[in-house]
Amino acid sequence: MSSPKILDFKCALITGGAGGLGYAMAEYFISLGKKVIIVGRTEEKLKEASPKLKNAPYYPLDTGKVSELKPIVEKITKEHPELDCLINNAGVQRPLDVVNMDLEKADNEIDINIRGPVHLATLLLPHLSKQKVGVIINVSSVLGFIPYSVINPVYNGTKSFIHSWSVVQRKQISLAYPNMRVVEIVPPSVGTDLHRERENPDDNKKHLGASSSLTIEEFMDDVSKGFENDQNEIGAGPAHAAIADWHEKFGSKFDKATAEFKRK
Repeated sequence: MSSPKILDFKCALITGGAGGLGYAMAEYFISLGKKVIIVGRTEEKLKEASPKLKNAPYYPLDTGKVSELKPIVEKITKEHPELDCLINNAGVQRPLDVVNMDLEKADNEIDINIRGPVHLATLLLPHLSKQKVGVIINVSSVLGFIPYSVINPVYNGTKSFIHSWSVVQRKQISLAYPNMRVVEIVPPSVGTDLHRERENPDDNKKHLGASSSLTIEEFMDDVSKGFENDQNEIGAGPAHAAIADWHEKFGSKFDKATAEFKRK
């Protein structure tokens, strides 16, 4: 049985879907005739975004509060049994000083960027695996490959986790469920509100001088091509090189080391 195409899914749940990359992906999927469901921490933003996304259903949810995820997953799957795609997009990036670490902020960043995606994917797997096609899309970062943003030590580490987790998650799930796909999106710096906690929250905006950043439109142009080309790892801008370097240096080693892996 051949693997399904990524874009075979019909209905996507997008975390952090009221703005930034999540909203841009929602617009793209709607343009392809797909349904989207958006979740996010701020109900007002969800209310504002929903009418612009063909009245997309929305659910207020802080994905970092993992104890709240199970009941909301049960509610969403009951109300939208057609759901067949999860997009783990919600994330937070904070400037942190490891010499005087604010552990509360660090823990919250880990909860949102790591525990939320892991819990959501695990809770939704039984539902997704029963669909004709089931898709899990994890948004990592080029900083998970090369942690050059020294002011963001926790963010870099969380995105490295998401990258490694996605690679192994894909391996295990493909063996258990041939109808499923696991995809990793690798953004570089993009002109969103991700830098909202920096001294200059607009230092990733191309029109304000951040020449190495992509606009959201440039990001989506590359990402849409990746979806259409059915790629397991989808990069944008300079992230293409990071993905290629990883495969050149580690891809064959990973494949060799896991060639005999079998589920018990």
